[in-house]
Amino acid sequence: MNKFLFLICLLPMLSFSQENNSRYTFDINNFYGKILNHTEEISQFTDHSPEGFLISINRKTYGEKAWQSRYNYPDYGLSFEYQNMKNEELGYFYGLYGHYNFYFFKRNLMLRIAQGVAYNTNPYDVNTNPENLAYGTHWMPATYFMLNYKKERIWNGLGLQAGVTFFHHSNANLRSPNKGTNTVALNIGAVYNFDSKESLNYILNKDSIKFTEPIRYNLAFRTGFNESDLVGSGQYPFYVFSAYADKRLNRKSAIHIGVDFFVMKYLKETVKRIAADPTLSVSPDTDYRKAGIFVGHELFVNKLSLETQFGYYAYAPLDYLPPIYQRLGLKYYLMDEIFMGVALKTHAAKAEALEFGIGVRL
Repeated sequence: MNKFLFLICLLPMLSFSQENNSRYTFDINNFYGKILNHTEEISQFTDHSPEGFLISINRKTYGEKAWQSRYNYPDYGLSFEYQNMKNEELGYFYGLYGHYNFYFFKRNLMLRIAQGVAYNTNPYDVNTNPENLAYGTHWMPATYFMLNYKKERIWNGLGLQAGVTFFHHSNANLRSPNKGTNTVALNIGAVYNFDSKESLNYILNKDSIKFTEPIRYNLAFRTGFNESDLVGSGQYPFYVFSAYADKRLNRKSAIHIGVDFFVMKYLKETVKRIAADPTLSVSPDTDYRKAGIFVGHELFVNKLSLETQFGYYAYAPLDYLPPIYQRLGLKYYLMDEIFMGVALKTHAAKAEALEFGIGVRL
């Protein structure tokens, strides 16, 4: 393991030795935490204390583009996670993430937002691992947030950072079971600047022209596969058609209002299963499709945006899930009128689907 870490530490130095090194930092953090008891099905695992490390490469921004100045010159980069869940049933995690680092209080406080994919070594198996109701697949989307006090260049290019990190691992109901885990951990680590002195100046970009834009209209199509909570019930495709209007409030954000139409094929099978139960008064002809209205917000960071929406089912003959739903997603604008994205649709803490989508902004 020590040789492995040494090689990882050496690779960034070799890779960037010929570039403008003042733009790059490298950090490694050890963490130790607890699994939150968010549902009874995983309560037997919450006595254990996961530990591991995060290794990250970061590229600094200095304001060459206007959005960098608006967000106080964030970093962006890649990070690798190793997490030992300290439980045989839960196994280990290896994750790869893209992230942004945002800075506050004279750049001493750093908030990192990371999204990526993680591999679990020991998911649920009906024969060999029936106790693991947290993860139903090896591969799953994953998220972590890190809030650190950070002090760079304490000695030459070496600095320190410490704080708290929150990890979320679940497969978004791609396959059941999917109770997921949330880990809160304390972390401490070192940060290395490839140039020991700050050699570039920050460029202050002031938007001289007030930003205005008329209401724009969006059409989006989202799809994917998911499974009901009944383990072994099978994966089915789903299709979501959305139409909404957005109004830019400023260069950073916009508000949404619109409608969704859901065709979730797993619910069609759920109707058949429920209708076969004589104790439940559900007709086999019950429509499994749903329609909702929603409001939302979009935060723009360069060509990426963070989308948050809250919806209500205006049409839902099958009373299977709560009437209020949420969507949290990332969008990437291929051009001003075309975007693609990925979003998690949930009902509070219960994930229903991981949506992959494409859309137009007219």
